[in-house]
Amino acid sequence: MKTAMFGRNVRCASQISCGILVGVALTVLVLELALRSLDGPHYILVRQAEYEYFTWFIGAVFAVTLIAVVMAVIQAYNTDRSQLRPTVIALALILAAVVVTLVVNGPINLEQRAWSAQSPPTDWARLRDRWQIAHALRTAALCAALGYLTIGHRRER
Repeated sequence: MKTAMFGRNVRCASQISCGILVGVALTVLVLELALRSLDGPHYILVRQAEYEYFTWFIGAVFAVTLIAVVMAVIQAYNTDRSQLRPTVIALALILAAVVVTLVVNGPINLEQRAWSAQSPPTDWARLRDRWQIAHALRTAALCAALGYLTIGHRRER
């Protein structure tokens, strides 16, 4: 009985944390679409203002989500193999989002922190576009991960 309750709590925690991560990613996606109308100096000012809060917050939500989903994979492996496949797929999608963050978004974020709003680099729009495309891919992966976590949970009922 306690094991079943723990398993439900782990699955619930993985869904909630992934749902929060998806919500943040979708919000950033909409914000970035709105920022496309800004010129270089204004875009840079907004992006630099985001870093102070978004960086630690998104990192914390990613960490909690990863921990919760890894625990859900372990729980599914140990107690309910029918949950294993969708949970592993969800974990793989979250890890893919982490890779996109580390390979594309993170390095561009670091570069943008050093930009001057008074004199934007000549390729600022190209880097903005690259960041936004990578973020859209990352957001799609996270949405799919949440879907797989939900599919697994619905099969349980």
